[in-house]
Amino acid sequence: MILLSLFAGVLGLAIGSFLNVIIYRIPAGRSIVTPASACPICGSSIRGYDNVPVVSWFVLRGKCRNCAAPISARYPLVELGTGVFFVAVAVYFAPAILAAPHTRGLVGELLVLAAFLYLAAVSVALALIDIDVHKLPNRIVLPAYAVGAALFTAASIVSSDYSILLRVGIAMAALFLSYFLMAFVYPAGMGLGDVKLAGVLGLYLGWIGWGAVVVGALGAFILGGIYAFVLILGKRANRKSGIPFGPWMLAGAWIGIGVGNEAFAGYLSIFGLRAA
Repeated sequence: MILLSLFAGVLGLAIGSFLNVIIYRIPAGRSIVTPASACPICGSSIRGYDNVPVVSWFVLRGKCRNCAAPISARYPLVELGTGVFFVAVAVYFAPAILAAPHTRGLVGELLVLAAFLYLAAVSVALALIDIDVHKLPNRIVLPAYAVGAALFTAASIVSSDYSILLRVGIAMAALFLSYFLMAFVYPAGMGLGDVKLAGVLGLYLGWIGWGAVVVGALGAFILGGIYAFVLILGKRANRKSGIPFGPWMLAGAWIGIGVGNEAFAGYLSIFGLRAA
């Protein structure tokens, strides 16, 4: 557990550093590979020893080494937040990994962990981009379908459990079609980016269970509704104001992943029912 958490944390810090590049460049239509990272003020390339996640920002005191231009605190916060996020995901899936009865089962659980770590990275990037520019770029959303499907299919093959893939496919289609219908009926309130993201989240929630799908889907609207109500109450928005919904979709999905099955089972138990 400790080694897995440590590895996930270090990986998360490194991925968080790369996410800063993605968050800045993809909305601008730029390559995320070239050119190398540089100060946006003086254009000086950032040296390797000045690109250590979190640490470098503090060593440089939040300023460019060459021109002393301020470096936003958001950079180390994204790196640190991604590292913590990765640790939390690793801890959540650690019991299943440690309880794997054989090597094939262990490989299958590690593939599942890889899939959800990928979703964690995607979640950070999409949430911040949507907050910044109110967009959910296809360059991030669409590959998530392929990556998630490939890793889950591989995990099912390794563990010889194919039934779960049917649930994954149904959940993905159900959320995609539900959001598509909402966007068709009220296009001003729902964008196509939200529709495409819904399918991705359905894919991942479906792997966890039907309770996760229900709680994850409803959680987005509950959280988004509360946020909109607070904005209206504070007179920072009105009923016609648009808000980025992607972050709330992602937050709701992670709630569904974390406690969805248990919460849904608890709700059903009130009526004397049991989740399938």
